[in-house]
Amino acid sequence: MISIFILTYNEEVDIADCIESALLSDDVIVVDSFSRDRTVEIAKQYPIRVIQHVFESHGKQRTWMLESIPPKYDWVYLLEADERMTPELYQECVSVAQTGEHIGYYASERVMFMNQWIRHSTQYPRYQLRLLRHGRVWFTDYGHTEREVCDGPTGFLTNTYPHYTCGKGFSRWLEKHNRYSSDEAVETLRQLESGTIDWSGILFGRSEVERRRALKDLSLRLPFRPLIRFLYMYFGLGGILDGHAGLVWCILQAFYEYLIILKVWELKQCQQSSSPSTSLS
Repeated sequence: MISIFILTYNEEVDIADCIESALLSDDVIVVDSFSRDRTVEIAKQYPIRVIQHVFESHGKQRTWMLESIPPKYDWVYLLEADERMTPELYQECVSVAQTGEHIGYYASERVMFMNQWIRHSTQYPRYQLRLLRHGRVWFTDYGHTEREVCDGPTGFLTNTYPHYTCGKGFSRWLEKHNRYSSDEAVETLRQLESGTIDWSGILFGRSEVERRRALKDLSLRLPFRPLIRFLYMYFGLGGILDGHAGLVWCILQAFYEYLIILKVWELKQCQQSSSPSTSLS
């Protein structure tokens, strides 16, 4: 068996379906960041643990969760509120956990948008670390999200999970990505000022995860990033094959890139206005 952690903040629309999918396990823990809606009220209707902790960042929240809340089992799965556990994925998690071959496993998402699977423009299969041996994996911050630190070898799961990325409507998507773009702008500026391009990761990366992260660091330095991202996703990855939903998805992702660029510019303006040379002049 495995334990399942679910991080939440204002997830009243998705939390019930998420928890019900996770009840394949008899140890489900919701870690809520003091939601202002009915998330906690709904979660407490199920036979699970509900714990609240002040949110600082995704990496810190995940690490606090793993270090402070003892799971029932040695292996845990990290589930987001807009994702779903499936019986097939759960059984695979249980099976690989029994082998002890790796200390963590990556799973690929199926992005569900406008009532369909956006297979092409989402870079499927796109992997995230989801299953891990307790005490062997931690997280650090990277932009609006996190990156894992693994004390041992990792592997890949064959089964996928659905990710309902726009289940709360377009206004929720815009609100969330406006917040994400602020964090991404800080990380982008840091990378531009001190980071380097990992050419070996781009050309010879050992996995999809390593290659994707190296490509992202390269993309931060490209001119006309929003346009390039749209053309790459819509024509290069085949988003045109995803129909109208694919077109909308690619436009939103390009808009998200433009938000990041605007906020990087804003951060630079703030740095210049607060520098000693500027204040003296």
